[in-house]
Formats: sequence, structure tokens, C-alpha cells
Amino acid sequence: MSRAKRSQQLGRRAFLRRAAVGMGGALAAPYLVPGTALGAEGRAAASERITVGVIGLGGRGSSVMTAFLAQPDTQVVAVCDVFRDRREAGKQQVDQHYGTSDCTSYLDMLELLDRSDIDAVLIATGDNWHSQAAILAARAGKDMYCEKPLSVAITESRAVADTMRRLGRVFQCGTQRRSIGNFRFAVDLVRSGKLGRLQVMQAEESTGFQQLYDTVLPAEPEPAREDFDWNRWLGPAPWRPYNAQYATRGYWSAHTDFSGGSITEWGSHTVDLCQWANDADGSGPVEFDREGEQWVGKYANGVKLVIRTGLRFGSCPVRFEGDEGWVETGDSGELEVYPASLLAERQFQGGYPSDNHVRAFLDCVKTRQDTVSNAEVAHRSISACHVANICKRIGRPVKWDPVKEEFIGDEEANRLRSRAYREPWYL
Repeated sequence: MSRAKRSQQLGRRAFLRRAAVGMGGALAAPYLVPGTALGAEGRAAASERITVGVIGLGGRGSSVMTAFLAQPDTQVVAVCDVFRDRREAGKQQVDQHYGTSDCTSYLDMLELLDRSDIDAVLIATGDNWHSQAAILAARAGKDMYCEKPLSVAITESRAVADTMRRLGRVFQCGTQRRSIGNFRFAVDLVRSGKLGRLQVMQAEESTGFQQLYDTVLPAEPEPAREDFDWNRWLGPAPWRPYNAQYATRGYWSAHTDFSGGSITEWGSHTVDLCQWANDADGSGPVEFDREGEQWVGKYANGVKLVIRTGLRFGSCPVRFEGDEGWVETGDSGELEVYPASLLAERQFQGGYPSDNHVRAFLDCVKTRQDTVSNAEVAHRSISACHVANICKRIGRPVKWDPVKEEFIGDEEANRLRSRAYREPWYL
């Protein structure tokens, strides 16, 4: 058992002793310990639970927090968001789930991270904050489940991966399709050789956020900090006057200061699956070019990666083509396979659960093993998306060295590997 966990258990035991003994050591009235604290109703005892703080309570944050709340061996104890309405709604969701009023809400994530009684955090901020928040959490001694995409620039996610390795934190990126049956089945068909030699991988990009921009909007009256903390929302991004449009999902998701548009939006999932299928979790494509409306990469082993739109079977579909067969699947849970006889090996239910990925993270927090979407894996996948985006932004082919993590003989492209951080934030 870790020193931190022993300390937490001793602290809880000391609290119970103090509650049971009155002034002068006399035995006080009986202290009734709630059944949930002792592990009733299928829950783990309080001393065995992983305590969780949630940073970012938009649609995705609220959804993934629900998966954490459903786990019997976790206790969500704090929530944080720069929007007043979101943090109030988050606290209400947690308190209603547990039937208490114990959840603490914070405007500033640094206050949440400063709590020594929190073991792990869910990071579900906007993309602009993912890397910085993950590094801050690691420095605070927390394990973390961090939403995708991991970074806005290549050097950011490299810093995250290096930090997790150096500090020994458990990290799971929210690329949850690695824990969903139909996607795992498709990848397994490739990796087992049942499709023959892999030739082409097709990864869907989002149909929204196609056009990247870096517009500076006109100033508007800034709301009170308690209602919306504009400075904290900007975080490491460049300073600019407040404008409400920046903070809308439909705007910031394609703004180069805050995100990477359509390629990182879905590519962080679909390219990630392609990396996994191609046994390239520690590498990446060596070149990218545009072919019509598609972005085409090539790996050192000759496999092509095509980032495109128009695949089937719901959101985030992928298609893998070998010289003896192919498979295509997506979030609908549907599969099409050639030869069709391979479907006989299917041993899973289709659909789109997200709890499996959360459960896998919590298990690794306990065992201290690497997660399936660890920081190095997530860095390599989002780097492939960034390389494609840089090809898109400069409008010409690029050659990438995945070992040195730099573009070959291309100063203009290399400048786009990083972005300047606004003080006081640093990697």
C-alpha cells in the first residue's frame, strides 16, 4: 500500500476515533457511521475509494463524470469550472447522486489540485487547457483521465508524456474507442494478420470545423469573474479582449489558438485507432500530402493513412484494408468485414459505452500499470494529426521524422510544432 493511501486511511480512522470519544477521553454518544462509508449498497468502504476531482463541466465533462459516479470504488469530492452555471450544476449532480451536500465547487483548478485528499482528476476543459492542466495535475501528485485531444501543439503533448513518465503518474487519454468492442475487434483483425498485409487505413475527420482561422474578435464588456473567469479560460493562450464568441464550442474548436479543427476533433480518435492497428503507438507517419479533399500520410512500412470524410457507421468511423480483406466500423457499432466469414469471430456487443475506459483507468490507478491510452500513445496519435494539420496550414507536402520529432529540412513547418505560452503558464 502506498504511503499516501496509508496516510489517508489513518486520517479517516483518526476522525472516527475523535467522533467517538468526547472531551477528557469519556465515551461520547454512539456515532452512527453511514452504511455507504462501510461499503454498503455495493460500494467500497471509504478508505478504499479513489477520490476524484473534476475539472471542466461542459457536455463532455458532465458525461464522463457520470461514468465516474457509477463506479463503486470512487468518490467525486470536488468540481471546478470557470462558468458559474456549470460548476453549480456539477455540484448539484454529485450531491444528488450521493444524497449529500459534501461536494465542493471551485472556480480555480489550482485550489482543487492543492487538496491532498484527492487521488485523481478528470480533466475535461477545452482543448487549449488539456496539456497544461495535465502537467499541473501531475506536479500536484494526481493521476488523471484527460479528455482528447491531448494538445494544441506537438511540443505540448511531448511535455505531457515526459512529465508522466518522470513523475510516475497514471494517465488515461479520453480516446475511449480503444475500450469499445467493435473498434477493438477491427484492430485485432489487422494485428492478427487476418486481413493479410495492411495497406491502407482510412480515418474520418469531423465534418465541422474544417476551416482553421486565427481571428481576433472585437472587445465586449467582460462578465464578473465569479460568473465567468475570462483570464482562466484563456489560460496559456495569447491574451486578447473578452468576446463571448470565443468561448462557444463552434468557434474555438477551429481557432488555432485553442484547437486544431476537424482533423484533431475526430482524428484524435480515428487516427489513434490507425496508429494502434499499424503497431505505430511509438511512432507515426513520415510524410503527409494533400490528395483532393483528403490528407494522405505514409508510414515507414509503406502503409497509407487517409484522413477523409464520407465513411459509414456513425461518428468516428475507420476502415482498414489489407491485401486479403478489409473491415469498416464506427460508433453505431455496425461492422462490415470481408471476407464475411471473419464475423463469426465476433464476441462482443456493439454500441458506444464509455464506462469501460473509465473503469480501465481506475484499475490502473490501483495497480500502477500503464493504461491503453497512456500519455506516450496519446502524444504520438495527436502528433500525427498535428503533422497533417501543418501540411494543411502551409499548403504543401511535409516530411516528418518521428524519432527526432521534427520536420526534415523545413524551418517553416518546424516553427508550427510549438506555441508560445502566456505567463505565468509553462510546460
